[in-house]
Amino acid sequence: MTLSASNLTGFRSTVFVGLGSNMNDPVWQLHSAIREIDEIHDAALVSVSPFYQTAPVGIVDQPPFVNAVVQVETTLSPQDFLRQLSAIESDHGRIRAEKNGPRTLDLDILIFNEWRIDDGNLTIPHPRMHERAFVLVPLLDISPAVYIPGKGPARQLLETVDASGVHRMETAATAD
Repeated sequence: MTLSASNLTGFRSTVFVGLGSNMNDPVWQLHSAIREIDEIHDAALVSVSPFYQTAPVGIVDQPPFVNAVVQVETTLSPQDFLRQLSAIESDHGRIRAEKNGPRTLDLDILIFNEWRIDDGNLTIPHPRMHERAFVLVPLLDISPAVYIPGKGPARQLLETVDASGVHRMETAATAD
Protein backbone atom coordinates (compact mmCIF):
# COMPACT_ATOMS: atom_id res chain seq x y z
CA MET A 1 0.00 0.00 0.00
CA THR A 2 1.38 3.39 -0.96
CA LEU A 3 0.48 6.30 1.32
CA SER A 4 0.40 10.01 0.73
CA ALA A 5 3.10 11.59 2.90
CA SER A 6 1.25 14.89 3.25
CA ASN A 7 -1.54 13.61 5.51
CA LEU A 8 0.52 11.49 7.90
CA THR A 9 0.91 13.69 10.97
CA GLY A 10 0.39 13.07 14.66
CA PHE A 11 1.41 9.40 14.56
CA ARG A 12 4.30 8.24 16.75
CA SER A 13 6.64 6.99 14.05
CA THR A 14 9.89 5.06 14.02
CA VAL A 15 12.30 6.41 11.42
CA PHE A 16 15.72 5.22 10.31
CA VAL A 17 17.98 7.84 8.74
CA GLY A 18 21.18 7.17 6.81
CA LEU A 19 24.03 9.64 7.25
CA GLY A 20 27.03 10.05 4.99
CA SER A 21 29.87 12.49 4.39
CA ASN A 22 33.23 12.58 2.63
CA MET A 23 34.11 16.30 2.80
CA ASN A 24 35.12 18.86 5.43
CA ASP A 25 35.89 16.46 8.30
CA PRO A 26 33.28 13.74 7.72
CA VAL A 27 33.38 12.44 11.32
CA TRP A 28 32.64 15.93 12.61
CA GLN A 29 29.88 16.34 10.00
CA LEU A 30 28.14 13.18 11.25
CA HIS A 31 28.56 14.03 14.95
CA SER A 32 27.13 17.49 14.32
CA ALA A 33 24.23 16.16 12.23
CA ILE A 34 23.34 13.58 14.89
CA ARG A 35 23.20 16.33 17.50
CA GLU A 36 21.04 18.46 15.20
CA ILE A 37 18.67 15.56 14.42
CA ASP A 38 18.25 15.07 18.17
CA GLU A 39 17.28 18.75 18.45
CA ILE A 40 14.44 18.55 15.89
CA HIS A 41 11.19 19.58 17.58
CA ASP A 42 8.78 16.60 17.90
CA ALA A 43 11.58 14.10 17.32
CA ALA A 44 13.86 12.13 19.64
CA LEU A 45 17.04 10.25 18.88
CA VAL A 46 16.71 6.60 19.96
CA SER A 47 19.83 4.88 18.67
CA VAL A 48 23.07 5.62 16.78
CA SER A 49 25.06 3.02 14.86
CA PRO A 50 28.83 2.83 14.87
CA PHE A 51 30.55 4.88 12.17
CA TYR A 52 31.86 3.09 9.08
CA GLN A 53 34.42 4.14 6.51
CA THR A 54 33.09 3.08 3.13
CA ALA A 55 34.20 3.06 -0.47
CA PRO A 56 32.41 5.55 -2.74
CA VAL A 57 29.68 4.22 -5.04
CA GLY A 58 29.23 5.45 -8.60
CA ILE A 59 31.97 8.06 -8.85
CA VAL A 60 34.91 6.18 -7.35
CA ASP A 61 37.52 8.94 -7.80
CA GLN A 62 36.68 10.73 -4.54
CA PRO A 63 37.55 10.35 -0.86
CA PRO A 64 36.01 7.49 1.13
CA PHE A 65 32.79 8.18 3.01
CA VAL A 66 31.91 7.96 6.66
CA ASN A 67 28.45 6.44 7.10
CA ALA A 68 26.10 5.71 9.98
CA VAL A 69 22.40 5.14 10.66
CA VAL A 70 20.26 6.64 13.42
CA GLN A 71 16.86 5.64 14.72
CA VAL A 72 14.47 8.46 15.58
CA GLU A 73 10.97 8.59 17.07
CA THR A 74 8.83 11.45 15.75
CA THR A 75 5.30 12.74 15.43
CA LEU A 76 6.23 14.73 12.32
CA SER A 77 4.88 13.69 8.94
CA PRO A 78 7.40 12.19 6.51
CA GLN A 79 7.40 15.42 4.46
CA ASP A 80 7.93 17.63 7.54
CA PHE A 81 10.72 15.35 8.77
CA LEU A 82 12.34 15.47 5.31
CA ARG A 83 12.21 19.29 5.39
CA GLN A 84 14.02 19.26 8.75
CA LEU A 85 16.73 16.92 7.40
CA SER A 86 17.11 19.05 4.25
CA ALA A 87 17.61 22.15 6.41
CA ILE A 88 20.37 20.35 8.35
CA GLU A 89 22.05 19.37 5.07
CA SER A 90 21.86 22.97 3.86
CA ASP A 91 23.34 24.26 7.13
CA HIS A 92 26.28 21.91 6.49
CA GLY A 93 26.85 23.36 3.02
CA ARG A 94 25.29 20.49 1.05
CA ILE A 95 25.35 21.19 -2.68
CA ARG A 96 23.70 18.70 -5.02
CA ALA A 97 26.17 19.13 -7.88
CA GLU A 98 26.35 15.57 -9.19
CA LYS A 99 24.66 12.29 -8.36
CA ASN A 100 26.91 10.09 -6.16
CA GLY A 101 29.48 12.88 -5.99
CA PRO A 102 31.35 14.18 -2.95
CA ARG A 103 29.25 15.82 -0.25
CA THR A 104 29.57 17.49 3.10
CA LEU A 105 26.46 15.75 4.41
CA ASP A 106 23.84 13.40 3.06
CA LEU A 107 20.78 12.56 5.18
CA ASP A 108 18.37 10.00 3.75
CA ILE A 109 15.13 8.74 5.24
CA LEU A 110 15.58 5.00 4.88
CA ILE A 111 12.47 3.63 6.59
CA PHE A 112 9.47 5.43 8.09
CA ASN A 113 7.41 2.88 10.06
CA GLU A 114 6.42 0.15 7.63
CA TRP A 115 5.08 2.74 5.21
CA ARG A 116 5.67 2.79 1.50
CA ILE A 117 5.51 6.31 0.07
CA ASP A 118 6.27 7.57 -3.40
CA ASP A 119 4.91 11.06 -3.98
CA GLY A 120 7.46 12.39 -6.47
CA ASN A 121 9.39 14.27 -3.77
CA LEU A 122 9.93 11.46 -1.28
CA THR A 123 10.31 7.71 -1.73
CA ILE A 124 10.17 5.47 1.35
CA PRO A 125 11.74 3.07 1.85
CA HIS A 126 14.81 4.56 0.25
CA PRO A 127 14.80 3.02 -3.24
CA ARG A 128 18.39 1.70 -3.26
CA MET A 129 19.03 0.98 0.41
CA HIS A 130 18.62 -2.76 -0.04
CA GLU A 131 21.52 -2.73 -2.53
CA ARG A 132 23.97 -0.82 -0.34
CA ALA A 133 26.11 -2.45 2.31
CA PHE A 134 27.07 0.99 3.67
CA VAL A 135 23.40 1.35 4.67
CA LEU A 136 22.55 -2.23 5.64
CA VAL A 137 25.54 -2.85 7.92
CA PRO A 138 24.97 0.12 10.28
CA LEU A 139 21.18 -0.34 10.08
CA LEU A 140 21.54 -3.92 11.31
CA ASP A 141 23.81 -2.75 14.13
CA ILE A 142 20.92 -0.82 15.70
CA SER A 143 18.00 -2.97 14.52
CA PRO A 144 19.07 -6.58 13.90
CA ALA A 145 15.57 -7.75 12.91
CA VAL A 146 14.63 -4.77 10.72
CA TYR A 147 12.42 -5.45 7.72
CA ILE A 148 12.55 -3.24 4.63
CA PRO A 149 9.00 -2.79 3.35
CA GLY A 150 8.57 -4.37 -0.07
CA LYS A 151 12.08 -5.87 -0.01
CA GLY A 152 12.40 -8.20 2.99
CA PRO A 153 14.59 -8.71 6.06
CA ALA A 154 17.68 -6.50 5.92
CA ARG A 155 19.84 -9.37 7.22
CA GLN A 156 18.95 -11.48 4.18
CA LEU A 157 19.42 -8.56 1.82
CA LEU A 158 22.92 -7.92 3.22
CA GLU A 159 23.88 -11.44 2.15
CA THR A 160 23.28 -10.44 -1.48
CA VAL A 161 25.62 -7.40 -1.57
CA ASP A 162 29.38 -6.92 -1.36
CA ALA A 163 30.24 -5.55 2.10
CA SER A 164 34.03 -5.71 1.64
CA GLY A 165 34.32 -1.91 1.34
CA VAL A 166 32.55 -1.26 4.68
CA HIS A 167 34.94 -0.93 7.64
CA ARG A 168 33.89 -0.12 11.20
CA MET A 169 35.75 2.90 12.56
CA GLU A 170 37.24 3.15 16.03
CA THR A 171 35.74 6.59 16.62
CA ALA A 172 32.80 6.76 18.99
CA ALA A 173 29.52 7.41 17.19
CA THR A 174 27.95 9.54 19.89
CA ALA A 175 26.92 13.12 19.37
CA ASP A 176 28.84 14.31 22.46
